[in-house]
Amino acid sequence: RKAIVEGIEAVLIPSWKKAKDTIKQGKIPVLIDPEGYCIERLSPAILVDAILAKRNLGTKIDQAPLVIGLGPGFTAGKDVDVVIETKRGHSLGRVYYQGQVAPDTGVPGEVGGESKRRLLRAPAKGKIVPLHQIGDLVKVGEVVAEIEEVPLKAEISGVLRGLIYPQSWVTRGMKVGDIDPRGVREYCFTVSDKARSIGGAVLEVICANLNKK
Repeated sequence: RKAIVEGIEAVLIPSWKKAKDTIKQGKIPVLIDPEGYCIERLSPAILVDAILAKRNLGTKIDQAPLVIGLGPGFTAGKDVDVVIETKRGHSLGRVYYQGQVAPDTGVPGEVGGESKRRLLRAPAKGKIVPLHQIGDLVKVGEVVAEIEEVPLKAEISGVLRGLIYPQSWVTRGMKVGDIDPRGVREYCFTVSDKARSIGGAVLEVICANLNKK
């Protein structure tokens, strides 16, 4: 399995042992490792927790020489070296070497004038069966997916920008996708403004750290 965004290819690897060879090929290795066992084996110089879980799921400041946390749930100087703001707005991408970023409000950032309604949440628990794919244009009231035959309808019209993997087990109320009301299909397959801001901040921290050595 692989995915390509703006010419950059990421491939799923079966083991952490394939990581370095994949990088040498100019590709990004993706490893499914919920517990993070590969971190100790790979001994990275830099560790970035980009799970965006709004809480710390176990990342520790001693796991690498430089540990960066994205979003709320981390304390710079305690469980990570640096925290980066991920909330849309004035402070998006801001770097914190002490303390925490803004707390999670539970309200998604506004895109194209829409906030909560742009998110797709499971109406029931069970396996999800998508009826559309990322990039499709959907209309308000249209059934986007089904969970155990319970329809998941779009609350707004726009382009389906995110959708959880088919046959994934979901719980009622769980976020399973989102709709972009701006209606530009190309946005689904390019790096977003938010991702560029956060990614740029991570690069800034890494470069600053390297310059100290």
